[in-house]
Amino acid sequence: MMKKQLMSWLLVLTGLFALPALAATDPYLLVDQVAQRTFDRLEQEQGKISANPEHLRTIVREEMLPAVDVRFSAFRVIGSQLNKTTAEQRERFVEAFSDYLVVTYADALAAYKQQTVNIGKGAVGPEDKLATVPVTVLEPNKPEIRLEFKLRKNGRTGEWKVFDMIAEGISLLSAKQSELSGLIRQKGIDAVSRQLRELTSKPVTPLDTAQ
Repeated sequence: MMKKQLMSWLLVLTGLFALPALAATDPYLLVDQVAQRTFDRLEQEQGKISANPEHLRTIVREEMLPAVDVRFSAFRVIGSQLNKTTAEQRERFVEAFSDYLVVTYADALAAYKQQTVNIGKGAVGPEDKLATVPVTVLEPNKPEIRLEFKLRKNGRTGEWKVFDMIAEGISLLSAKQSELSGLIRQKGIDAVSRQLRELTSKPVTPLDTAQ
């Protein structure tokens, strides 16, 4: 049960980032501000969520997804097959992968039970391209969950975005690479894009209902 809860938070917190102009240039501020905004909305909009769980996807799209580097992560998932795909195929996969992340995060957010999230403090220098932001998830009468968010700086825009998260040695990006890159090699990128589309058509399902 603890492992399932941990993976739930892996899925949730990977996307807790939006794009205020100042926060986008400071990875620590970015994580802090958007985590607060996301969980504020979860608490304030429980009525809407209870009436329509699909509202979670709206919260994900508006508060979480904009600061996830979806294209970078999607290309990493495609891996060695990238040069064997066309620009159109890659765009379709990025779009399908983005929708897949929305559904994944929304399912995990359905397990929200007013947990407390503490964001680590730090600073980056002007030459830094990568940053790691520690996060601790606290819930009454349960062990704390320690996470690390990996962010990268866009060399052109100077904006920071999330591309991975580590918890207990588990990389979410690596897990998705293992899960999808083999399928891309076996079935082709178009087939995997269609498979992701099928998954996104399913309704939001709280992860804790399977415990």
